[in-house]
Amino acid sequence: MWAQVINAILGIWLMAASSVLGYTNDKTIADNEHIVGPVVAAFAIISWWEATRTVRLYNAPLGLWLLLAPWILGYENSLATGNSMLVGALILGLSFVKGKIEESYGGGWSSLWKSDTLHEQEARRTPRTDIEK
Repeated sequence: MWAQVINAILGIWLMAASSVLGYTNDKTIADNEHIVGPVVAAFAIISWWEATRTVRLYNAPLGLWLLLAPWILGYENSLATGNSMLVGALILGLSFVKGKIEESYGGGWSSLWKSDTLHEQEARRTPRTDIEK
């Protein structure tokens, strides 16, 4: 979870970076960061819970976009280019940190064709006292 907390902070940083670093006059850079930042933060926050942990992977393409954006959008500010590259690399790398999994939920679609599913194992362990004889 620590990696996703950092990704959320990086998303918030992207929203403020153009004002803090002083390149608000370049609307292309500022708009890009104002769009990508909240999306990164939202995906990171959603992935804090175990059941939605895989949402962290949605930040990988956004991190890759931040790495490529200076060349695709033609950034002329070297400070903005460095910020985009650094934040993009961090978001991309931290997106692949899984985190600790404490419980298993459901089993997904594969549980439909497995012969010994989690709920069958639980049913064998728990004695049934509610069945009339």
